[in-house]
Amino acid sequence: MPGLLDPGNPALALAGGPPGRRLVVVDARVHELHGDRLHHYLDARGVDHETLVLPVHAQVKTMDAVFQVADRMDSFGISRRGAPVLAVGGGVLAEVVGLACTLYRRSTPFVRIPTTLHGLLAHRPEVETLVDPAFLVTLGRRQVASGLAEVLKVALIADADLFGLLERRGRDLLDTRFQAAGVGTAVLARVVGTTAFDDGTSDGGHFGHILSPTLETRALPELLHGEAVCVEMALSTVVARRRGLVDAEQTERILRLMRRLELPVRHPLLESIALGEALADTVRRRDGGRWLPLPSGIGAGVLVDDLGGRELVGAAGWLRAWSAVTAAAPTLDG
Repeated sequence: MPGLLDPGNPALALAGGPPGRRLVVVDARVHELHGDRLHHYLDARGVDHETLVLPVHAQVKTMDAVFQVADRMDSFGISRRGAPVLAVGGGVLAEVVGLACTLYRRSTPFVRIPTTLHGLLAHRPEVETLVDPAFLVTLGRRQVASGLAEVLKVALIADADLFGLLERRGRDLLDTRFQAAGVGTAVLARVVGTTAFDDGTSDGGHFGHILSPTLETRALPELLHGEAVCVEMALSTVVARRRGLVDAEQTERILRLMRRLELPVRHPLLESIALGEALADTVRRRDGGRWLPLPSGIGAGVLVDDLGGRELVGAAGWLRAWSAVTAAAPTLDG
């Protein structure tokens, strides 16, 4: 892309997503040589940015450098999907930034701007995904349930047929660790094949992943990732119910399926200070927006941008009351 730092060229400002905030991680030597032009370009294009200059070479390709990038990502408050990190430098810098982005909130996109021949010739690390449910046999039951939360995420917000399949056979998947004949492979292929769902082009990919990172971090090691995601999905379902997006019958189906899959629907931390922290973190990372993906019925979703703290507290209280009433009720397993 010739003329990348020419203010008349929009390519760099638009790389990785719509115009917005960008964290720029740049090699110290590259910054010394090209930093003035880089900052002039970003200022001229109106890009709100912050710069992290790293003295990167093979000897400093360490986890300390990775954590330094991740810490700056967190303090800058970038959106997991909407604000890709710009990595300006050679291959080592790209590897450091790439790992930090992979680890941060389950993958944040980044844009490579290679400045060395090696960097220009670098290959993408992943070319395809091979799915074999046989690997799941050795997983613990709770780990399988945690993973099923991600399957439920896709079903609830994007695939009503998959939701129905989970209602019918979800417990079989849990009991057999996805070895149930004709079901495990089909479900995995269906979820993995829904590539557009969580690639940044769909708001559905955020479902269950807006408030849950704060809960998961605060509750470690008590909650697994999928368990924290499910708690947020349950809370979001109740918010949707109170907004008229999900009816009473659908709400019961959703919450009871979560329980049938041995997933939590609430956690005390998300009814106290952590709830406020999670909302504040969302606002900070979403450029002031109070937005949340919500189910719209079963198999579809909407994005709201007027999420309120009082609304979340009310939904959490509703869930607490529902849990108390239904705790002693018989399940479908008797």
